[in-house]
Amino acid sequence: MSQYPTQSLCPICLARIPAQRVWRGQEVFLEKHCAAHGFFQTVIWKGAPAMAGWHRPKLSSRPAEAEHGAKQDCPFDCGLCPKHAQRSCTVILEVTQRCDLGCPVCYAASGPKGDDPSPAVVAGWFERLGQTSPGANIQLSGGEPTLRDDLPALVELGRRAGFEFIQINTNGLRLAREPGYAQALKNAGAASVFLQFDGVNDDVYRWLRGRALWEIKQAAVAACALAGLGVVLVPTLVPGVNTHAVGAILEAALAWYPAVRGVHFQPMSYFGRHPGRPTDSRRLTLPELMHAIETQSDGWFKVEHFRPPGCEHALCSFHAQYLLSEHGRPRPLHPLPMAGQSVAPIKAEEGARRAIDFVARQWAAPLSGSTAASGPSCACKEKIPESSNTSPKNSISLDDFLAAAQSRTFCVSAMAFQDVWNLDLERVQGCCIHVLAGDGRLIPFCLYNLTAADGRALYRP
Repeated sequence: MSQYPTQSLCPICLARIPAQRVWRGQEVFLEKHCAAHGFFQTVIWKGAPAMAGWHRPKLSSRPAEAEHGAKQDCPFDCGLCPKHAQRSCTVILEVTQRCDLGCPVCYAASGPKGDDPSPAVVAGWFERLGQTSPGANIQLSGGEPTLRDDLPALVELGRRAGFEFIQINTNGLRLAREPGYAQALKNAGAASVFLQFDGVNDDVYRWLRGRALWEIKQAAVAACALAGLGVVLVPTLVPGVNTHAVGAILEAALAWYPAVRGVHFQPMSYFGRHPGRPTDSRRLTLPELMHAIETQSDGWFKVEHFRPPGCEHALCSFHAQYLLSEHGRPRPLHPLPMAGQSVAPIKAEEGARRAIDFVARQWAAPLSGSTAASGPSCACKEKIPESSNTSPKNSISLDDFLAAAQSRTFCVSAMAFQDVWNLDLERVQGCCIHVLAGDGRLIPFCLYNLTAADGRALYRP
């Protein structure tokens, strides 16, 4: 058994307390003890690749502009304070508190009523981000942002402020039901839709979202494809509910390619509407998800393909990029070395820049405009050949190849957000996904949504 010291919070009182990662074979647990409320243990890693080798050496950088000095110590000084070790890669702007669903797994605890910040306030946010997070990718979220009739105008505000990649985080209901709405977002300058997508049948949606949504999800993808909006499918994975659907989700994504640019899995985190203590059986760790992807895809997507991030902390995520062959089979691209390989450390700023560029390039619709999709049975076209013939008759120019390669990539990734039970402050300080709070502070995503065991929030109003 080996141990690694870190810091965390007490799930009951939210006090900062010592913690440690403890290895027991291939399982790793976060253990912590509060003098007032006792001992807590949560599984955080299970299986291969081993956590000890899952790393990418990185030299810390600092945000472009720190808000203030550290006073109460991390995590109570957001944000961002000078202790934070990474600039913003993606900034989330919550442009409404309203939502037309009541999902039991929602971290935002949104509902049918709530306030919308005015366009002038949102414009001020963009101006502020130009100082604190220049060049960051922007995600407009909520609540459900499409409930705002002026959402296209908000996209235009962001584009005029100099932000090139603006993504809409949505459940897809309005995209599916309102002809022309996806095109309005595209015309305003939106590049991508981050689409809530938990499975390929209504049983999953009834459990996770409270109603049948499968037909709506298909219609939303089709609308985005017609408008030329890139789509990323975003499943929230809950053990025993939809972890068996990983392969079916990937199959649907490939059938909808190139309109669908990739799948971004999110194992469920227990905050927002989930007070109380979750058991380890309700956790899905990153290695378990990697193996589920390989097994359920019949080996098309393999564990060995996945890489740790160069932007956020290595324990937060994994990703792999692929070219699709003429037969639709994914062929892995490996621009980064495997985890644990001996490589020179990169600067955190360089990792952030790579991540910003990668997301903007991969998650937007391909430049070719070949994005039409009619449903899970539509065929993939114009894919990179399995092999090349060097004869003049069959050869293509380098420019044509590079253009095809850019439009024919597909990404599989995952992000393991932290809740109060598995919070590791070392990971928090390396976070590059930040929420812009209403008062203009940048707060790491997990801290912004963090709730105590009784539902009390650390930062969210």
